[in-house]
Amino acid sequence: MSKGKSGGSLRRFYIVFAAVAALGLGAVGYSVGSRAMGSAVSEPVDLEGTEDLRALMEMAVPVTMGNEDAPTTLIVFEDYLCAHCSAFSLQVKPLVEENYVQTGKTKLVYYDWPLAPQQGTFLAARAARCAGDQDRFWEYHGRLMRSQRTWGMEEDKIPVLEEFARELGLDTGEFNHCLNSDRHAREVTANRELAHALGLTGTPSILIGTGGGMSRRLPDYFYQTIQATLDSILGG
Repeated sequence: MSKGKSGGSLRRFYIVFAAVAALGLGAVGYSVGSRAMGSAVSEPVDLEGTEDLRALMEMAVPVTMGNEDAPTTLIVFEDYLCAHCSAFSLQVKPLVEENYVQTGKTKLVYYDWPLAPQQGTFLAARAARCAGDQDRFWEYHGRLMRSQRTWGMEEDKIPVLEEFARELGLDTGEFNHCLNSDRHAREVTANRELAHALGLTGTPSILIGTGGGMSRRLPDYFYQTIQATLDSILGG
């Protein structure tokens, strides 16, 4: 797993699941009205009030998949240049989707955690959310994960990120305008700060719970671990 900051307590995880339920974060949320700055924002921006976990939960905007009323919630924190995140997204997530999300047993809640913004992961997170403005977040997310060595090695990442949008058939004018602005910078920053506030130690970080206060932070991202935890909760 890729490493991040550590700290926090288990009580914070309970707050997250309670907040996910109370705030109704079952729908994808995007801030599409951000002011264009004429250049792509590639670093976290300044936020106020992040020391209050509940306030931070309101600022952090996940991308979700599945039935909002599913009995379990699977929360994922990922970085776009994390090899283990790629393994989870491309190998494990499809099994979770097929067996738990599509069957209504769980809801997947995704948070960005760009560990090294200077390497382009903050920009990549914004790019995926720009694709999400056109309802193509997961396709773009998968493209980034499949091509980490391609875009990750580029010094200027804007052209390759724009090329991915063309490949996926997006409205490139709208996508490029979004990418070359500050749009979604606040959400990605808040998601990153939330990971730090929870004391998560690396990516991918997987949390599973019922959304009503009980939660479990998994020791790894393997499908067998996720399956056993979900079945345990669903069974009793």
